[in-house]
Amino acid sequence: MVQTLDFEKPVAALDAEIAELTADPARAAELERAQAKRGRLLADIYKALSPWQKTLVARHPDRPRFLGIVEQLFEDWQPLAGDRAFADDVAILGGPARFRGRSVMLIGHEKGHDTQSRVQRNFGMAKPEGYRKAARLMEMANRFGLPIVTLVDTPGAYPGIDAEERGQAEAIARATESCLTAEVPMVSVIIGEGGSGGAVALAAANRVLMFEHSVYAVISPEGCASILWRDAAKAADAAVAMRISAQDLAELGVIDSIVAEPVGGAHRAPADAIARLGDSIDAALDGLEKLSPAELKADRRAKFLAFARAA
Repeated sequence: MVQTLDFEKPVAALDAEIAELTADPARAAELERAQAKRGRLLADIYKALSPWQKTLVARHPDRPRFLGIVEQLFEDWQPLAGDRAFADDVAILGGPARFRGRSVMLIGHEKGHDTQSRVQRNFGMAKPEGYRKAARLMEMANRFGLPIVTLVDTPGAYPGIDAEERGQAEAIARATESCLTAEVPMVSVIIGEGGSGGAVALAAANRVLMFEHSVYAVISPEGCASILWRDAAKAADAAVAMRISAQDLAELGVIDSIVAEPVGGAHRAPADAIARLGDSIDAALDGLEKLSPAELKADRRAKFLAFARAA
Protein backbone atom coordinates (compact mmCIF):
# COMPACT_ATOMS: atom_id res chain seq x y z
CA MET A 1 0.00 0.00 0.00
CA VAL A 2 1.25 3.49 -0.91
CA GLN A 3 1.25 5.87 2.03
CA THR A 4 -1.49 8.48 1.52
CA LEU A 5 -0.65 12.15 1.98
CA ASP A 6 -3.28 14.43 3.51
CA PHE A 7 -4.20 16.10 0.23
CA GLU A 8 -4.64 12.67 -1.40
CA LYS A 9 -7.45 11.55 0.94
CA PRO A 10 -10.18 11.89 -1.73
CA VAL A 11 -8.15 9.46 -3.87
CA ALA A 12 -7.80 7.06 -0.95
CA ALA A 13 -11.57 7.07 -0.52
CA LEU A 14 -11.99 6.13 -4.18
CA ASP A 15 -9.34 3.42 -3.80
CA ALA A 16 -11.44 1.86 -1.03
CA GLU A 17 -14.54 2.01 -3.21
CA ILE A 18 -12.66 0.46 -6.15
CA ALA A 19 -11.44 -2.38 -3.93
CA GLU A 20 -15.02 -3.12 -2.90
CA LEU A 21 -16.31 -3.00 -6.48
CA THR A 22 -13.48 -5.24 -7.73
CA ALA A 23 -14.77 -8.03 -5.46
CA ASP A 24 -18.19 -8.01 -7.20
CA PRO A 25 -18.11 -8.98 -10.92
CA ALA A 26 -21.72 -7.82 -11.31
CA ARG A 27 -20.66 -4.22 -10.70
CA ALA A 28 -18.14 -3.98 -13.54
CA ALA A 29 -19.71 -0.83 -14.99
CA GLU A 30 -19.53 0.95 -11.63
CA LEU A 31 -15.93 -0.17 -11.26
CA GLU A 32 -15.00 1.30 -14.64
CA ARG A 33 -16.61 4.65 -13.76
CA ALA A 34 -14.89 4.74 -10.38
CA GLN A 35 -11.49 4.01 -11.93
CA ALA A 36 -11.97 6.75 -14.51
CA LYS A 37 -13.02 9.19 -11.79
CA ARG A 38 -9.97 8.27 -9.73
CA GLY A 39 -7.64 8.88 -12.67
CA ARG A 40 -9.14 12.32 -13.33
CA LEU A 41 -9.05 13.27 -9.65
CA LEU A 42 -5.42 12.22 -9.23
CA ALA A 43 -4.38 14.15 -12.34
CA ASP A 44 -6.25 17.28 -11.17
CA ILE A 45 -4.68 17.14 -7.69
CA TYR A 46 -1.14 16.76 -9.02
CA LYS A 47 -1.54 19.51 -11.62
CA ALA A 48 -2.32 21.98 -8.84
CA LEU A 49 0.15 21.04 -6.10
CA SER A 50 1.38 23.89 -3.94
CA PRO A 51 5.12 24.19 -3.21
CA TRP A 52 4.52 22.76 0.28
CA GLN A 53 2.59 19.80 -1.14
CA LYS A 54 5.47 19.20 -3.56
CA THR A 55 7.79 19.15 -0.55
CA LEU A 56 5.69 16.41 1.01
CA VAL A 57 5.76 14.44 -2.26
CA ALA A 58 9.54 14.89 -2.51
CA ARG A 59 9.86 13.38 0.99
CA HIS A 60 7.45 10.49 0.35
CA PRO A 61 8.91 7.28 1.82
CA ASP A 62 8.11 5.29 -1.34
CA ARG A 63 9.82 7.70 -3.71
CA PRO A 64 12.65 6.18 -5.82
CA ARG A 65 15.94 6.23 -3.94
CA PHE A 66 19.55 5.97 -5.09
CA LEU A 67 19.85 2.20 -4.69
CA GLY A 68 16.55 1.52 -6.48
CA ILE A 69 17.64 3.72 -9.39
CA VAL A 70 21.00 1.95 -9.55
CA GLU A 71 19.28 -1.42 -9.71
CA GLN A 72 17.08 -0.42 -12.66
CA LEU A 73 19.32 1.91 -14.70
CA PHE A 74 22.94 0.97 -14.07
CA GLU A 75 25.03 -2.16 -14.55
CA ASP A 76 28.27 -3.38 -12.99
CA TRP A 77 28.18 -0.75 -10.25
CA GLN A 78 31.22 -1.11 -7.99
CA PRO A 79 30.70 0.89 -4.78
CA LEU A 80 33.90 2.35 -3.37
CA ALA A 81 34.16 3.17 0.34
CA GLY A 82 35.99 5.65 2.50
CA ASP A 83 37.53 9.10 2.26
CA ARG A 84 41.12 7.85 2.88
CA ALA A 85 41.25 10.10 5.93
CA PHE A 86 38.73 9.14 8.60
CA ALA A 87 35.92 6.71 7.74
CA ASP A 88 33.22 5.68 5.31
CA ASP A 89 29.91 7.55 5.24
CA VAL A 90 26.98 5.50 3.96
CA ALA A 91 24.73 8.55 3.42
CA ILE A 92 26.72 9.11 0.20
CA LEU A 93 27.42 6.15 -2.08
CA GLY A 94 29.45 6.03 -5.24
CA GLY A 95 31.62 4.14 -7.65
CA PRO A 96 32.10 3.32 -11.34
CA ALA A 97 29.19 1.80 -13.26
CA ARG A 98 27.87 1.19 -16.76
CA PHE A 99 24.97 3.28 -18.05
CA ARG A 100 23.50 2.41 -21.45
CA GLY A 101 26.87 1.45 -22.88
CA ARG A 102 28.84 4.24 -21.16
CA SER A 103 31.27 3.91 -18.31
CA VAL A 104 30.40 6.56 -15.71
CA MET A 105 31.19 7.54 -12.14
CA LEU A 106 27.93 7.34 -10.19
CA ILE A 107 27.58 9.21 -6.87
CA GLY A 108 24.53 10.01 -4.79
CA HIS A 109 22.73 10.36 -1.49
CA GLU A 110 20.89 7.35 -0.08
CA LYS A 111 18.19 8.08 2.52
CA GLY A 112 17.13 4.50 3.18
CA HIS A 113 13.77 2.81 2.65
CA ASP A 114 12.66 1.77 6.15
CA THR A 115 13.35 2.83 9.72
CA GLN A 116 16.46 0.70 10.14
CA SER A 117 18.07 1.74 6.86
CA ARG A 118 17.15 5.41 7.35
CA VAL A 119 18.92 5.44 10.69
CA GLN A 120 21.89 3.60 9.17
CA ARG A 121 22.07 6.16 6.32
CA ASN A 122 21.54 9.09 8.71
CA PHE A 123 18.46 10.04 6.63
CA GLY A 124 20.71 11.05 3.73
CA MET A 125 22.56 13.68 5.79
CA ALA A 126 26.24 13.17 5.05
CA LYS A 127 29.15 13.95 7.35
CA PRO A 128 32.50 15.38 6.16
CA GLU A 129 33.83 11.95 5.24
CA GLY A 130 30.89 11.53 2.84
CA TYR A 131 31.74 14.72 0.96
CA ARG A 132 35.44 13.89 0.98
CA LYS A 133 34.58 10.49 -0.48
CA ALA A 134 32.50 12.20 -3.19
CA ALA A 135 35.41 14.55 -4.00
CA ARG A 136 37.79 11.56 -4.18
CA LEU A 137 35.49 9.77 -6.62
CA MET A 138 35.09 12.87 -8.79
CA GLU A 139 38.86 13.26 -8.94
CA MET A 140 39.13 9.57 -9.88
CA ALA A 141 36.55 10.10 -12.64
CA ASN A 142 38.67 12.97 -13.90
CA ARG A 143 41.79 10.80 -14.10
CA PHE A 144 40.03 8.03 -15.99
CA GLY A 145 37.86 10.22 -18.22
CA LEU A 146 34.54 8.99 -16.81
CA PRO A 147 31.44 11.21 -17.07
CA ILE A 148 30.00 11.93 -13.62
CA VAL A 149 26.34 11.30 -12.76
CA THR A 150 25.07 12.36 -9.34
CA LEU A 151 21.69 11.71 -7.72
CA VAL A 152 20.84 14.27 -5.03
CA ASP A 153 18.39 13.50 -2.23
CA THR A 154 19.18 15.10 1.11
CA PRO A 155 17.58 17.53 3.55
CA GLY A 156 21.10 18.92 3.99
CA ALA A 157 24.51 18.02 5.34
CA TYR A 158 24.60 16.64 8.88
CA PRO A 159 24.82 19.60 11.32
CA GLY A 160 26.06 17.70 14.40
CA ILE A 161 28.99 18.87 16.48
CA ASP A 162 31.12 15.87 15.46
CA ALA A 163 30.70 16.85 11.80
CA GLU A 164 31.67 20.43 12.55
CA GLU A 165 34.73 19.24 14.48
CA ARG A 166 35.89 17.27 11.43
CA GLY A 167 35.50 20.20 9.02
CA GLN A 168 32.03 19.91 7.50
CA ALA A 169 32.19 23.29 5.71
CA GLU A 170 35.61 22.57 4.23
CA ALA A 171 34.50 19.13 3.04
CA ILE A 172 31.42 20.57 1.33
CA ALA A 173 33.54 23.27 -0.29
CA ARG A 174 36.05 20.67 -1.51
CA ALA A 175 33.30 18.55 -3.07
CA THR A 176 31.80 21.62 -4.75
CA GLU A 177 35.23 22.57 -6.09
CA SER A 178 35.67 19.02 -7.45
CA CYS A 179 32.40 19.44 -9.36
CA LEU A 180 33.40 22.79 -10.82
CA THR A 181 36.92 21.79 -11.84
CA ALA A 182 36.10 18.38 -13.35
CA GLU A 183 37.24 18.02 -16.96
CA VAL A 184 34.58 15.43 -17.78
CA PRO A 185 30.84 15.85 -18.43
CA MET A 186 28.78 16.06 -15.26
CA VAL A 187 25.01 15.59 -14.92
CA SER A 188 23.19 15.94 -11.60
CA VAL A 189 19.58 15.08 -10.80
CA ILE A 190 17.53 16.26 -7.82
CA ILE A 191 15.49 13.10 -7.26
CA GLY A 192 13.81 14.13 -3.99
CA GLU A 193 15.00 16.87 -1.66
CA GLY A 194 17.90 19.11 -2.57
CA GLY A 195 18.82 20.82 0.66
CA SER A 196 21.43 23.57 1.10
CA GLY A 197 25.17 23.10 0.55
CA GLY A 198 24.76 19.40 1.20
CA ALA A 199 22.98 19.21 -2.15
CA VAL A 200 25.08 21.76 -4.07
CA ALA A 201 28.23 19.77 -3.20
CA LEU A 202 27.00 17.07 -5.61
CA ALA A 203 25.10 19.34 -7.99
CA ALA A 204 27.50 21.99 -9.33
CA ALA A 205 27.23 20.27 -12.70
CA ASN A 206 27.05 21.07 -16.40
CA ARG A 207 23.43 19.98 -16.46
CA VAL A 208 21.11 19.91 -13.45
CA LEU A 209 17.83 18.03 -13.83
CA MET A 210 14.94 17.71 -11.40
CA PHE A 211 12.11 15.29 -11.03
CA GLU A 212 8.83 17.14 -11.52
CA HIS A 213 7.83 17.02 -7.85
CA SER A 214 11.26 17.40 -6.27
CA VAL A 215 12.35 20.50 -4.33
CA TYR A 216 15.67 22.36 -4.20
CA ALA A 217 16.47 25.18 -1.78
CA VAL A 218 19.06 26.76 0.48
CA ILE A 219 17.10 25.72 3.56
CA SER A 220 14.02 23.64 4.36
CA PRO A 221 10.65 25.44 4.44
CA GLU A 222 10.41 24.67 8.18
CA GLY A 223 13.86 26.15 8.79
CA CYS A 224 13.07 29.26 6.78
CA ALA A 225 9.77 29.76 8.63
CA SER A 226 11.52 29.37 11.98
CA ILE A 227 14.00 32.10 11.05
CA LEU A 228 11.62 34.58 9.39
CA TRP A 229 8.50 34.15 11.52
CA ARG A 230 9.85 32.15 14.48
CA ASP A 231 7.11 29.66 13.67
CA ALA A 232 7.81 26.40 11.79
CA ALA A 233 4.05 26.05 11.25
CA LYS A 234 4.38 28.70 8.52
CA ALA A 235 6.40 26.29 6.39
CA ALA A 236 3.80 26.35 3.61
CA ASP A 237 4.16 30.14 3.31
CA ALA A 238 7.94 29.82 3.29
CA ALA A 239 7.82 27.21 0.52
CA VAL A 240 5.92 29.65 -1.70
CA ALA A 241 8.27 32.54 -0.96
CA MET A 242 11.43 30.50 -1.58
CA ARG A 243 10.32 29.22 -5.02
CA ILE A 244 11.61 25.71 -4.38
CA SER A 245 9.70 23.76 -7.03
CA ALA A 246 11.22 22.42 -10.24
CA GLN A 247 8.90 24.66 -12.25
CA ASP A 248 10.05 27.82 -10.44
CA LEU A 249 13.71 26.85 -10.64
CA ALA A 250 13.50 26.11 -14.36
CA GLU A 251 11.95 29.55 -14.88
CA LEU A 252 14.77 31.14 -12.84
CA GLY A 253 17.41 29.23 -14.81
CA VAL A 254 18.75 27.37 -11.76
CA ILE A 255 18.06 23.98 -13.34
CA ASP A 256 18.21 22.91 -16.97
CA SER A 257 15.26 20.57 -17.38
CA ILE A 258 12.42 18.81 -15.58
CA VAL A 259 11.93 15.04 -15.64
CA ALA A 260 8.19 14.37 -15.84
CA GLU A 261 6.78 12.01 -13.22
CA PRO A 262 3.90 9.56 -13.69
CA VAL A 263 0.47 10.87 -12.72
CA GLY A 264 0.29 10.83 -8.93
CA GLY A 265 4.04 11.15 -8.42
CA ALA A 266 7.10 8.93 -8.79
CA HIS A 267 6.15 6.98 -5.65
CA ARG A 268 3.07 5.56 -7.41
CA ALA A 269 4.99 4.16 -10.39
CA PRO A 270 8.70 4.06 -9.49
CA ALA A 271 9.77 1.90 -12.44
CA ASP A 272 8.14 4.28 -14.93
CA ALA A 273 9.68 7.31 -13.20
CA ILE A 274 13.15 5.74 -13.20
CA ALA A 275 12.88 4.85 -16.90
CA ARG A 276 12.04 8.48 -17.70
CA LEU A 277 14.97 9.59 -15.59
CA GLY A 278 17.29 7.31 -17.56
CA ASP A 279 16.18 8.87 -20.85
CA SER A 280 16.82 12.37 -19.49
CA ILE A 281 20.29 11.52 -18.18
CA ASP A 282 21.15 9.85 -21.50
CA ALA A 283 20.05 12.93 -23.46
CA ALA A 284 22.03 15.26 -21.18
CA LEU A 285 25.21 13.21 -21.54
CA ASP A 286 24.74 13.07 -25.32
CA GLY A 287 24.66 16.86 -25.40
CA LEU A 288 27.92 17.17 -23.45
CA GLU A 289 30.10 14.41 -24.88
CA LYS A 290 31.49 16.50 -27.76
CA LEU A 291 32.73 19.31 -25.49
CA SER A 292 36.43 19.50 -24.68
CA PRO A 293 37.66 19.54 -21.06
CA ALA A 294 38.19 23.31 -21.28
CA GLU A 295 34.73 23.82 -22.75
CA LEU A 296 33.13 21.70 -20.01
CA LYS A 297 34.79 23.78 -17.29
CA ALA A 298 33.88 27.03 -19.06
CA ASP A 299 30.28 25.84 -19.43
CA ARG A 300 30.03 25.21 -15.68
CA ARG A 301 31.69 28.52 -14.85
CA ALA A 302 29.33 30.48 -17.07
CA LYS A 303 26.31 28.64 -15.68
CA PHE A 304 27.01 29.45 -12.05
CA LEU A 305 28.30 33.01 -12.59
CA ALA A 306 25.01 33.71 -14.37
CA PHE A 307 23.18 33.12 -11.08
CA ALA A 308 25.07 35.97 -9.45
CA ARG A 309 24.36 38.31 -12.36
CA ALA A 310 20.66 37.42 -12.28
CA ALA A 311 20.51 38.17 -8.55
